[in-house]
Amino acid sequence: MFQDDGSSSSVTSTPAQSGMGYPWLKELKSEERGLCLIHLLLTCAKHVASANFEHANIALDQISHLASPQGDTMQRIASYFAQALANRMLKTWPGIYKALHSTKVSFASDNTLVRKMFFDYFPYLKIAFVITNQAIIEAMEGEKMVHVVDLNAAEPTQWCALVRDLSARPEGPPHLRITGVHQQKEVLDQMARVLTEEAEKLDIPFQFNPIVSKLENLDVEKLNVKTGEALAISSVLQFHSLLAPDGEVVKSNSNSKGVNLHRVFHVNQKDLVNGYSPSQDTASSSPLSGTITSTKIEGFLNALRGLSPKVMVIAEQDSDHNKPSLMERLSESLYFYAALFDCLESSLPRTSMERLKVEKMLFGEEIKNIISCEGGERKERHEKLDKWAQRLDLAGFWCAPLSYYALLQSRRLLQGYSCDGCRLKEENGCVVMCWQDRPLFSVSAWKCQR
Repeated sequence: MFQDDGSSSSVTSTPAQSGMGYPWLKELKSEERGLCLIHLLLTCAKHVASANFEHANIALDQISHLASPQGDTMQRIASYFAQALANRMLKTWPGIYKALHSTKVSFASDNTLVRKMFFDYFPYLKIAFVITNQAIIEAMEGEKMVHVVDLNAAEPTQWCALVRDLSARPEGPPHLRITGVHQQKEVLDQMARVLTEEAEKLDIPFQFNPIVSKLENLDVEKLNVKTGEALAISSVLQFHSLLAPDGEVVKSNSNSKGVNLHRVFHVNQKDLVNGYSPSQDTASSSPLSGTITSTKIEGFLNALRGLSPKVMVIAEQDSDHNKPSLMERLSESLYFYAALFDCLESSLPRTSMERLKVEKMLFGEEIKNIISCEGGERKERHEKLDKWAQRLDLAGFWCAPLSYYALLQSRRLLQGYSCDGCRLKEENGCVVMCWQDRPLFSVSAWKCQR
């Protein structure tokens, strides 16, 4: 659907067309408009990748006549991809870029609010939480001291449910300690308040330890794991941000288990002719796609492995947005975000302010980061489940298949939503959440290799 033959298109044939208004574009029907927008986005990206900004500007001008953040799915998504491509172009003029962004104010509270909306209107995070809790409960059977580390402690609902489940154990509740990691102290204070009240109500011995930190700056020793505690770790949509290069690269070693680490990434000559260009951090992409890799994620996973958790549950976007070339990332992310926008289309009216905020402040910012950023600035480096499986295997973890009961709970939760296109599928003991047949998120449980 998103393929492009590389030939020059009549819609961007000559610079003289710029500013003419393109009245014929307005006459396109919905399906024709969607296909035209896809073609224009690919054409624009090709021009941006080859630094042909004059033709990229023409494509952006034409996109502006068709796209709209209040329109149908393709119109809305095209608005954000066009903005991301324009943002990438502007970065080649640092003075202009900095001047345009010098007065931009980012409020952490806005980010927390929009992520709360994502939790409320999509079933995906709730499913991840249900599966995580069930995996923890099963791993902690019979344990008297339980320590849960939440690497993105933003939503107390998940842990309130865990407190209730642990209070109902036949052998009685354990002493529960939750360590929450978040960059906002106010978020952690709120979580501490809610969870403490819930634990007191159920008469469970409870302690909450807040750690104010970004994940990339987290000192694992501050998690303060104590002897005698049974440790569980939860990471929801966090690990991919640690795939960005940190300036320190090392050569990967061969893996005795047969994981291929010697497949050197190369750029096809035809791709270069057609305007494909590798990103600035090609050499330091995934540890599974080249011989040189960032040490940040590997070092962090090894540090967590050193804590000997009984279980670690990971939820991640299940899509490959960490490709080295702009064209590959654009094609893959178009599919992914079109599915998410479709899901919102089925749940909320087009005039909904909540929908607009989620699309603009969450998805739009992710798209911008994937398309317009490189190097350490690019944090949204989503990868597929199989790559995470290989990476975790290298770090000394093995996949613990999710239980039938965890899957049953997930399907029951999904039945309570009106999102008919949401699907769950089991994949090698993990759960993959889809929109129609498009994978969106995965949840997997891991234990330390002995």
